[in-house]
Amino acid sequence: MSLFSTGRHSRNPLILVAFVAVLAVAACGRGSGDDAPPEPGDRAVAKVQGETLWASDVKREAVAQGLVGEGEPLDVTSDLFRRVLDEVIDQKLLAAEAERRGLDNSALAQRRLKATQERILGDMLVENEVNGRINDQAVQTLYQEQLRLARTSEEIRIRLILSRTKPEADAVLGILAQGAQFGAVAQERSVDEATRFSGGDLGYSTIDVMPQAYANALRDAPAGSTVGPFQTDGGWAVLRVEDRRKESPPTLEQARPQIVRYLTYEGVRQLLEQLRGRAKVEVLLAGETTTGPEPQEPASAPAPAPAAATPPAAQPATAGAPK
Repeated sequence: MSLFSTGRHSRNPLILVAFVAVLAVAACGRGSGDDAPPEPGDRAVAKVQGETLWASDVKREAVAQGLVGEGEPLDVTSDLFRRVLDEVIDQKLLAAEAERRGLDNSALAQRRLKATQERILGDMLVENEVNGRINDQAVQTLYQEQLRLARTSEEIRIRLILSRTKPEADAVLGILAQGAQFGAVAQERSVDEATRFSGGDLGYSTIDVMPQAYANALRDAPAGSTVGPFQTDGGWAVLRVEDRRKESPPTLEQARPQIVRYLTYEGVRQLLEQLRGRAKVEVLLAGETTTGPEPQEPASAPAPAPAAATPPAAQPATAGAPK
């Protein structure tokens, strides 16, 4: 399986849990009264009813909301920091009022707080057991392995002139045969609004991601050739093959985020497999009883990358162009 694909964007489970953690701390509303920085170099940024809020609390909330990345700085003087700080303060006040009214003593509140505590503890276990193993060496090793597995495909750069009818497409071929520039004709005659003003340029793509009609027409077409007309879902297409080249795999830095997501997923999956192997689990649903180990995809894990060789080039979403 190759990880070099566009894949699905999956939010890191640790980020999701961090968001829940902030709300859980706010819901408890019980400051420890300890003004010692929770992290080296941390800075006190506010006090809510005597409880200190730290810059790290605000940063954690910003990361949880996807406003900044885990490793990105968040300037305490920025408008973004102040906005997120206000949100954390508001949540603290809401939680304190909920406690004053005794809402935290209800059975429902206790169950929710326990569920949040379990998520936080699970997050800490993942940080200790899984994230610690994801280092530069592990990323480099998997990257080199994927380079060996990746098959090198050919990319084709094409231009498109899309016509509503075959007679119109035949007329386009006649104009091109007289020496007219393909891009100029595309601007004047193509009905594909997404590409006509760029001279019909569709950029680079691989045969395997094209609609079948395009793939069939372009499979053996050399660079510099004109192909068509042929019918597509959006009309009649005439194509110009601008270039053919070998597809380049991503660099290590380009592939790093996806590799880290995959290693995290695999680490959580293996950890859960071990835990389920030692635990007795019973699913009490009608017609289902499960005991013993049953490895499953962790609910909070990022989705694994689909098997594919290399990421396809981005294409305009047009009626007749490859999608």
